[in-house]
Amino acid sequence: MIQGQTINIKNSVLACIIKTRTRNSKVLVVNKQETIQKILSETKSIAVVGFSSNHHRAGYYVPVYLQRAGYRIFPVNPNLDQALGGFAFPDLNSIQDPVDLVLVFRRPENIPGIVDEAIAIGAKAIWMQLGIVNVSAAQKARAAGLDVVMDACMMVEHRQSGVKATDR
Repeated sequence: MIQGQTINIKNSVLACIIKTRTRNSKVLVVNKQETIQKILSETKSIAVVGFSSNHHRAGYYVPVYLQRAGYRIFPVNPNLDQALGGFAFPDLNSIQDPVDLVLVFRRPENIPGIVDEAIAIGAKAIWMQLGIVNVSAAQKARAAGLDVVMDACMMVEHRQSGVKATDR
């Protein structure tokens, strides 16, 4: 993050909560609370595919929140060279460090390729942000041993979980 740059996390969280509570999605029932809790408590590093430089988009303020919560964030966006005070990566394969979780802010039709990359780099889980669902890609990820969450806001789930950086 650029020094002096601020973001209103409180309003962003409220927007995410409102979207979560007003969505009527049957997919949310596949997101077992145990899986969400496991991901939140065991994850240390997160590759954010679809990271945005626009401060008003969830692809920006959710990773900022997660970074402040103590997670190591790898921004993935082929159009950016730097983000959050470090390097941005063009794709998952360009990240040299271990990635525990792949957090996705991309359209559902892009998910299968992202799942393939997540499997290839040895990620432990994939999280499709609020509004993103791809059942066949989720099944492939699960078959490869990855934990999967779809159509849920990681920031909201983290705030509700009570997980602290010292818990991980």
